[in-house]
Amino acid sequence: MGLLLAEQVLNGLQYAALLFLLASGLTLIFGVMNVINLTHGSFYMVGAFTGAWAYVRTGSFGAALVAALAGAAVYGIVIERLVMRHLYRRDHLDQVLATFGLTLFTNELVSLVFGRTPPRVDVPGFLRGTVEVLPGLPYPLMRLALIGAGLLVGLLLWLLISRTRLGMLVRAGADDQEMVDALGVDTRLLFAGVFAIGALLCGFAGAMAAPLLAVEVGMGERILITTFVVIVVGGVGSIRGAALGAFLLGMADSFGRTFVPPALGAVLPGWIAADLAAGLVTAIAFAVMAIVLIVRPKGLLG
Repeated sequence: MGLLLAEQVLNGLQYAALLFLLASGLTLIFGVMNVINLTHGSFYMVGAFTGAWAYVRTGSFGAALVAALAGAAVYGIVIERLVMRHLYRRDHLDQVLATFGLTLFTNELVSLVFGRTPPRVDVPGFLRGTVEVLPGLPYPLMRLALIGAGLLVGLLLWLLISRTRLGMLVRAGADDQEMVDALGVDTRLLFAGVFAIGALLCGFAGAMAAPLLAVEVGMGERILITTFVVIVVGGVGSIRGAALGAFLLGMADSFGRTFVPPALGAVLPGWIAADLAAGLVTAIAFAVMAIVLIVRPKGLLG
């Protein structure tokens, strides 16, 4: 039982790391620009596809990472310049409609550029195999690498936001954009930089997830909803909140998938238990969000 719990903790951390990579960029964009960006999941998809394309042609995971980061960042900058900067002072409904349209456009664009046959990305050689994290508990090295990547990105973001001039401007812009404008800061350039950072993080998440998950058109929409739940739970605009929210939802998902189906199977017929368990596991994230909002309407660290 102890090994099973330890394994589920690791599974929860792996999923939390992926959610954090996506949620951190999204909460930065919303916290600084007050923009609801449904295209965020598309940057994750673009990163996964460009990384997979580079990996298939070079066999190098390093090249795949560079391609994923560059592809997502460049696409993010293009979208920001052509579309998003015209939406900053529009209401949230306009932002939702415009970015939803961009999501559909990006899906078709990726299909045209990369084809409709999803590329397959194998786990790179140096990340294959397992590591015995506890006696009797081997764990895949690739999944441990994703956990480590999430921790590293969290540390770098903390340093960026707390210890650099750019971070100071980001925090100031989130608190009082008009005052930052009045002090002579080019907020258009600041917004473009924040948007590019958010897209870059999505590209990195896509490259790290490609060997573990299916790379396919529309992959960003499914995880985007959970990403929004993460930032609502943690608190909009807070990187620490994104980390905490990702941790809570990662653990809830991992333990829910492990213990809910057998618990229902013990008291209900098999087919009923299976269908009900699938629905309950999917609803766990929303249940966590509802509980948090009852106690803390602005999120845990909002």
